[in-house]
Amino acid sequence: MREEVLELWPELEWIKGADLRERTLSTWIKAFELSPLEPKDLEEIPFTLLVPHCPASFMEHKRCVVHVARKAAESMQEHLGRALPIDMDTVIAGAILADVGKLLEYEKKDGKAVQSDRGKALRHPFTGVGLCMMCGVPDAVAHIVAAHAGEGDLVKRSTEATIVHHADFMTFLPFKNLVK
Repeated sequence: MREEVLELWPELEWIKGADLRERTLSTWIKAFELSPLEPKDLEEIPFTLLVPHCPASFMEHKRCVVHVARKAAESMQEHLGRALPIDMDTVIAGAILADVGKLLEYEKKDGKAVQSDRGKALRHPFTGVGLCMMCGVPDAVAHIVAAHAGEGDLVKRSTEATIVHHADFMTFLPFKNLVK
């Protein structure tokens, strides 16, 4: 499974800290061990069940979020770095892990992604944090997983969590406008 996850996530190499890179990788491996989904499924299933007939796959969305978050953080460092410190490894790991809990929220029935019973009880930010904690992911990164979705509106987001939250929503909200 390690090689499959590395193939799925070449962006892991962007994480400079070897320990954080390994813990991020381990979290994805653990998610697949506990999930009915396989890596190839992520290229096919929709990234959200909130948009009927969503035309973007899980990995298309996730990869976009990671790239947008990284570029936004780089721009913020360039222009605001003196006044606003940003930990790039935390941003990248948090963006890669933000939706890892969906592997426990989704299942496939008749070839179609549906919400699992667990997903009905626990949305992916909760299961994602659980996976992160199981794998020793630092709290600053687990905070991003917890706060990236609507649940995060109830907490004070770190700078890194704010970046990932906005990267996630700017690549999600336009799809809601496609609903007829």
